[in-house]
Amino acid sequence: MPFTPLMTAGIESILNTFLWCDRGLKSARQRLVGKVLRVELKEFSSPIVLVFSEQQLDVLAQWEGEADCLVKTGLSTLPKLRDRQQLTALIRSSELEVQGDLQVVQNWVALMDLAEFDPAELLAPYIGDIAAEGISKVIRGGGKLFSKGFARNQQYLSEVITEEWKMAPGSLEVAWFSEETAAVERKVDALIARLDKLENK
Repeated sequence: MPFTPLMTAGIESILNTFLWCDRGLKSARQRLVGKVLRVELKEFSSPIVLVFSEQQLDVLAQWEGEADCLVKTGLSTLPKLRDRQQLTALIRSSELEVQGDLQVVQNWVALMDLAEFDPAELLAPYIGDIAAEGISKVIRGGGKLFSKGFARNQQYLSEVITEEWKMAPGSLEVAWFSEETAAVERKVDALIARLDKLENK
């Protein structure tokens, strides 16, 4: 599967939001300015190219020029790149293959390590601050969804959906609807019984 323009635009938006809008990361970004990093993922037929400039990071599916560094890896390895302590171990274990200027990858991993990724910042403009923070808490919980915290997080997520987004009815609304439905059913049964009586007369 190749990278589509929509996918590269989405990745570019996320990375620029967290890496290029944070003034605290300016010195870490400076080390990458003017560099080009080509990433080839096993799961995709086309590469993804990161072009670093002073103002922003461009994410492209096609790049005619030479890259300073080429990285070959898989999707499952990408989250591990947020920890610069793991970089050498990943290269030794062949999970990460690096060709060209190793310094580019080291600087990129260092920048990712320093960044604070908060999904709420991305979601807030679309769904509101409170709902975004709710979803962010669930996402930050990560593996907890599959362990002891599953029920609690599931309940929290359902509260966000019902209370903040009004996408699903709350428990009181469901109870009221059930009572109303039952009342309608009783009235229909009574009406049918009356009609039967009238027909028998």
